[in-house]
Amino acid sequence: MKYAMTILVTVRVALICKATRQLAQSGAHVVMAVRNTKAAQELIQKWQVDSEGLSIPLNVEVMQVDLLSLDSVTRFAEAWNARSAPLHVLINNAGIFSIGEPQKFSKDGYEQHLQVNHLAPALLSILLLPSLIRGSPSRIVNVNSIMHHVGFVDTEDMNLTSGKRKFSSMVGYSSSKLAEIMFSSTINKRLPAESGISVLCVSPGIVQTNVARDLPKLVQAAYHLIPYFIFSAQEGARSALFAATDPQVPEYCEMLKADEWPVCAFISQDCRPANPSEEAHNVQTSYEVWEKTLEMIGLPSDAVERLLDGEEVKCRYGQEQ
Repeated sequence: MKYAMTILVTVRVALICKATRQLAQSGAHVVMAVRNTKAAQELIQKWQVDSEGLSIPLNVEVMQVDLLSLDSVTRFAEAWNARSAPLHVLINNAGIFSIGEPQKFSKDGYEQHLQVNHLAPALLSILLLPSLIRGSPSRIVNVNSIMHHVGFVDTEDMNLTSGKRKFSSMVGYSSSKLAEIMFSSTINKRLPAESGISVLCVSPGIVQTNVARDLPKLVQAAYHLIPYFIFSAQEGARSALFAATDPQVPEYCEMLKADEWPVCAFISQDCRPANPSEEAHNVQTSYEVWEKTLEMIGLPSDAVERLLDGEEVKCRYGQEQ
């Protein structure tokens, strides 16, 4: 199937690189938003060589963004919207899991898992609404994790600095993934059907990617010895590809919204509708996560509504000093 669409993918791990390549091979214009543009360009050149002889040349572009800098995310969104071109699919790949590492903070002052896995994708999704409206029917696909099932979000301590919970990389990661689902569910409800924007989360399963480079040597060895539990990068990309391209996805998302289901669509690693954790269904906490997130990323509480009305919205980040 050929896809005459523009797809923006934030890239951090191998599974999304696989998805990017497969989407490009299907005829889509794919833009890789990356921190290391040189490495991305080299990867694309390799793909071009490998794809010689195919009837469709790969249309892959690279843009620079650093998810650990909300200034960078804001400037990226401004540059993208300045194109005045449609965006059909935004795939937010939130892939940082610094296993065994001490607590670290971005230069914005936020715990790194929280910023990369939740705050930066949330900011990008909202700021790109004008382009997603131009691309309607369009989709926001958030690559999530089964680890959200063990997450818990305290909206008074999303940055995990109060000491009420002892920090570990697992706490940081799982909490950020749960926050992402809660935020996704709330923005999904705030986007009217006529906007034509579907919001959903996907689980790639447990995927063997370069996240293993952060593991202790002994754990790395065990990580590679359980192939029956771990998908390859190509297998892990299936759910994101499905969510980005399957023609029945918008109808499913709209059905859940019409039924006032408390959470947004969630697609499992086997590309089937799934139910996220019981905590993800907590409507009150989800709304509190929404409000707190907007405060943390420097947007007004009515940002979505104003952008849908065609108004300009200023973010606290990305402003000239």
